[in-house]
Amino acid sequence: MQEQLIKNTSEAFRSAFQSEPERIFLAPGRINIIGEHVDYSDGFVLPAAIDKHICFAVKKTDDSGTCTFFAKDFNESFTFKVKEKQSPVSQTWANYLLGVFNAIQESGKEIGGLQIAFSSTIPMGSGLSSSAALECGFAYILNEIFNLNLTKKALALIGQKAEHTFVGVQCGIMDQFSSVFGKEHRVIMLDCHSLDHQYFEANLDGYSLVLFDSCVKHTHLTSGYNNRRKDVDLGKKALWEKFPAVQKFRDFSFEMLDEARAEMGETSYKRCFYLLKEIKRVEEAAQALSEGNAEYLGKLLNETHAGLSEEFEVSCEELDFMVEKTLRQNGVLGARMMGGGFGGCSINLIKDEHVDEVIETITALYKAAFGIEMKIYRVKISDGINEYKRNELVI
Repeated sequence: MQEQLIKNTSEAFRSAFQSEPERIFLAPGRINIIGEHVDYSDGFVLPAAIDKHICFAVKKTDDSGTCTFFAKDFNESFTFKVKEKQSPVSQTWANYLLGVFNAIQESGKEIGGLQIAFSSTIPMGSGLSSSAALECGFAYILNEIFNLNLTKKALALIGQKAEHTFVGVQCGIMDQFSSVFGKEHRVIMLDCHSLDHQYFEANLDGYSLVLFDSCVKHTHLTSGYNNRRKDVDLGKKALWEKFPAVQKFRDFSFEMLDEARAEMGETSYKRCFYLLKEIKRVEEAAQALSEGNAEYLGKLLNETHAGLSEEFEVSCEELDFMVEKTLRQNGVLGARMMGGGFGGCSINLIKDEHVDEVIETITALYKAAFGIEMKIYRVKISDGINEYKRNELVI
């Protein structure tokens, strides 16, 4: 699939610019194994880059005044002048790139002209972070070609800033960090506040990670997310009023939570209970993965889905159905909704020999229940953004 993507993107470059690309770059999407909604509560997340990519075919041009993009998947082009101050435009996909350029321009770095064609195997709108791959891939390219000497951490933060300022999405840092820092066969345990991180081996021999895309997105995602933030903030306020010496939310104990239960109310109590449990599950999942304990990892995934559905209340009928039916199948160790909620994908840990039959069964059950053709994404944990050269990757 990767070779075909590179071939198709190179052909798109030749067609758009009537010349050969000089360099090829690959920027991956990501999954989050476990750790949902804890990124704004001093918690850890456990993401990994995956083997679905945006491919960029790139050529530095003699005309140092302009950058031109050709988006193969949209069959659209966009050009801007590198000496001018940029502002958002009507072409949404271009704003991810302009935001990156703007952030680098504001730091005083000099950038010349480029021609870029890009194409993707990351399904858009499925929660696999095609936007972060686009942003950080472009930042990585600029850093490499114009010798900007930016660190990997700086590239991730530039991608996040682009999304905040030019796209208007107040995203966390996990997606961008995963795209830049991913390593094959490893997950990243990331503190989204400090950006401290460590790698754990993903020992999953004999098991596959398969995503089931519900193909639904309920309109209350934004309002639901904001309401959950308010519930959590109320709970935190009650906890810190009672225990002001505690430094970070993750350091509160369940005993402290129980003591503050009356002050915060039942809704905030449920939200905070889920978060404290999930923060601990992330650490346990990292350990389980590194030890190759797939059964325990599956148990943790199941607990997370139950918490997201019942305590944090961000699941939906379609995802609950999908997870419940999947867990009844032979060879399934764990299943949970992945992402912010109210739609999107489930992530499923399945024994290799049972993957095909589980896919066939759940696809049929889901179609019968909701009239929707579920999409399937088989993923492997892969390297972060890299340059492709002569059948080898330069990281």
